Amino acid sequence: MKITEHIKKADGKTLFSFEIIPPKKGNNINDLYNNIDPLMEFNPPFIDVTTSREEYVYINKGEGLLDRKITRMRPGTVGICAAIKHKYNVDTVPHVLCGGFTKEETEYVLVDCHYLGIDNVMALRGDAMSHQKYFTPNEGGNHYATDLVKQINDLNCGKYLHDVIEATNKADFCIGVAGYPEKHLEAPSLQTDLKRLKEKVDAGADYVVTQMFFDNQKYFAFVEAAKEAGINVPIIPGIKPIAVKRHLQLLPQVFKIDLPETLISSVENCKTNKDVRQVGIEWAIQQSKELLAAGVPVLHYYSMGKSDNVHAIASELF
Repeated sequence: MKITEHIKKADGKTLFSFEIIPPKKGNNINDLYNNIDPLMEFNPPFIDVTTSREEYVYINKGEGLLDRKITRMRPGTVGICAAIKHKYNVDTVPHVLCGGFTKEETEYVLVDCHYLGIDNVMALRGDAMSHQKYFTPNEGGNHYATDLVKQINDLNCGKYLHDVIEATNKADFCIGVAGYPEKHLEAPSLQTDLKRLKEKVDAGADYVVTQMFFDNQKYFAFVEAAKEAGINVPIIPGIKPIAVKRHLQLLPQVFKIDLPETLISSVENCKTNKDVRQVGIEWAIQQSKELLAAGVPVLHYYSMGKSDNVHAIASELF
């Protein structure tokens, strides 16, 4: 079922969902199941599965020589989506990236999703590689998320890259995209960023999931500004509970977001990361309660492979 259909079927009730990352290659999927299992009691209608970019590894060839190879440390997004869908009878949302993929490779991923009965995809540009200062698209790949949305929407219409296929069972993906309440780190202004979001929606995006934020007023202001810009699709708030003290530096540095002074002070006063984790849980509970009262369509949690804190939050809400 499409995410938009889940939201419509809920008839105003706020849904619970979460996002996971694939295990590193060499690890067992059962570790992932062990973190998903406790969260299934809250009846998530869908689970997102991230896709990792390629990265370089350097192999020592001896005599001071290094051989540079490209690898993916967390492959298997579509396979994991299929496994979760089968095991839990829940919809899954694979993340599809511009970065690291040609348009042909993207088409193969989408065809695989269609074969597997996966109805939803999250279309993202993706980040720059670790050695790059700025994002550089792959040769033959999509440059922007808007281009990716257009490709997915074309496939929904039976338009493949090199031909048009008349089929009675063509793809009909529900397309999600990212929104940034504090603007994308590369955008010169929030208004410019909203124009880019409007372009994604006009290209065929059906719903938006926001980047993490820690001040609900920024989400509310973003939703209002999006409506004024003519964006009328559901905007789902993305919530990440702070878990370790270094998040105070890491999250603003990586995502260019602000943290409220009250939260900063509470984390700084913690003696251990266990204490920080509890502060993150309590903050996310209060965030979630306010968002619930505002009638948001879904509360979407960035679990990052660990479910204990998300379970503690959901236990207070659902």
